[in-house]
Amino acid sequence: MKKIVILIPVLTLSIIACHPEDKKAKLEALKKEEGDIRTKIQGLQTNLDSLQAQEKRLGGDSVQKALPVAIVSLKPETFKNFIDIQGRVDADENVSLSTEMPGTVTKINVKVGDEVSVGEVLAETDARAINQQISDLQTNTELINQIYDKQKNLWDQKIGTEIQYLQAKTNKESMNKKMAALQEQLRMSKIISPISGNVDAVDLKLGQTVSPGYPVIRVINYSNLKVKADVAESYASKIMKGTDVIVRFPDTNDSVLAKVNFVSRAINSSSRTFNVEVLLDNKTQYHPNMIARLSINDYQSATPAIVVPINVIQKDENGASYVFVANGTVAKKVIVKVGRQYNGKSEVISGLKEGDQLIVSGYDLVNEGDPVSFTK
Repeated sequence: MKKIVILIPVLTLSIIACHPEDKKAKLEALKKEEGDIRTKIQGLQTNLDSLQAQEKRLGGDSVQKALPVAIVSLKPETFKNFIDIQGRVDADENVSLSTEMPGTVTKINVKVGDEVSVGEVLAETDARAINQQISDLQTNTELINQIYDKQKNLWDQKIGTEIQYLQAKTNKESMNKKMAALQEQLRMSKIISPISGNVDAVDLKLGQTVSPGYPVIRVINYSNLKVKADVAESYASKIMKGTDVIVRFPDTNDSVLAKVNFVSRAINSSSRTFNVEVLLDNKTQYHPNMIARLSINDYQSATPAIVVPINVIQKDENGASYVFVANGTVAKKVIVKVGRQYNGKSEVISGLKEGDQLIVSGYDLVNEGDPVSFTK
């Protein structure tokens, strides 16, 4: 430790030469001056000790070490903000079929996975009684039709009475209506597909008794799959047909880039939401009612903007947002104004420009003016 040493000269010659009373007064003055100097020496020594202690803590007389940081050179990019909501896969043509009249299953024509067409018979129930009635009626129908044809020919030739002609005509029409009714009952004994698609479920067996209203076969047309979701009313003015959307499927770890195909104009009065739909373009690996997560683009910067990670933005004691950039090899604090934030990134409206060296690692360790070194 350094010591401050001050030599105090003793003016002995002056003291000897002086008068005794003068010597005494001068000696007292010198002693007082010596005490004042010693007090100053003690104060200076205390200050010196404090400075040396600070130097030791900071590395003595060596230059302050540069703090290692990572930087990125800023480039303008398009900033997009998305609304994240949950939806589900649905199909326009997804039907569950049941018989239209009670009966016992006598024939099953399809199995799960089969492709079917519109009007194809998928299963049949016992229709022997109906077929017998139709057979009996056909015999009578032929006779009545012949009687009508002959009576009509006679009436055209002005032979016979009008009553005979009208009676033959009425009998024919009545028989045709009875036949049509039996044919309709025969049709109702069959389960017929109203759409083209794939058989997704067959829940019946031969000999099983079935009743109307209980679905036994499901047919789905996978060419018209779509995702439906409910969106909060506050976004009604920001989402429209054609808006970009990212559809993610957590169960299959898959995603699709698409556009909103339909936006409902009606707001649900209870949930305060409106419906949106996104077509899936015949993706057969997706299944109706599968969970989907939609990210709908509700904002996009008009021009390329400076975008930075949210975590590098800090707040000072006044509540202002700031970041650190590397100005050469020195850290510089920059006040910024931030815009929208999404997915860990923030749009910077002012404060930064293209080419600025943003500190993205070690930003929480540096202060204004600190020397920095760069790491990869």
